[in-house]
Amino acid sequence: MEILVCVKRVPDTAENEIEVNGDGSDIERDDLVYSVNEWDNYAVEEAIQIRDNVGGSVTVVTVGDDESEEVLRREMAMGADNGLLLSDDAFDGSDGKGVATLLKAAVEKGKYDLILTGAQADDGAAQVGGMLAAMLDYPYASLVNKIDVDGDKLKVGREIEGGNQEMNEIALPCVLSIQTGINEPRYVGIRGIRKVASVEIPQHGAADLGVDAATVGAAGAKVKRLDYFVPEMGDGAEMLEGSTEEIIAKLIELLKAKGGLK
Repeated sequence: MEILVCVKRVPDTAENEIEVNGDGSDIERDDLVYSVNEWDNYAVEEAIQIRDNVGGSVTVVTVGDDESEEVLRREMAMGADNGLLLSDDAFDGSDGKGVATLLKAAVEKGKYDLILTGAQADDGAAQVGGMLAAMLDYPYASLVNKIDVDGDKLKVGREIEGGNQEMNEIALPCVLSIQTGINEPRYVGIRGIRKVASVEIPQHGAADLGVDAATVGAAGAKVKRLDYFVPEMGDGAEMLEGSTEEIIAKLIELLKAKGGLK
């Protein structure tokens, strides 16, 4: 089975203190530590497990600049067979539809049976997977937390409202958005990273993909981000400060004082 997994380079919230910049147009990105989007990491692990069970290959693709190669190499060190970077100045400022347009072009240049995305990325929109499926006219399932290969079809489990599980049969080729918890992503060691450090990763721009630059990037974006801001603290809200242990101790005392714990 030929599998394409869409991944994204995002700020690592565990390693960064995220702050809004002075004019509210973005977050402060100087000196941020980046990593692969958490949901995408689960999608790559699931793709690797499927490949190991039924054969084939796993390709990871991302839309970004040259620095986005690092997440491709990380996922290749994890076990993906190939990487593909979609990079062009014309792609800057792409909204969800623009990103889906670029990924669609990448899918059409290859021959893939299964396309996986994370359920959502750092902006929380959870829209690229569904848009990509619609553009390709492929069947689609979101919030997938179980996949069983059954010939030319898949049996997929979806997490739905109320914590219930829904099982579906879906024909290949298809697009699935993967939920965290579907598996346990494997550890990536230094040896694996060194092994793929010199592997050539193809880079495709607008001309290579056959995409009209006016339909992607800031020029083609139908959704534009206007402002970032930190919500004002509501009446009665209290921010706890200190180490993790100190915050936990303060929280327990507050819960006891308010009758939440006995």
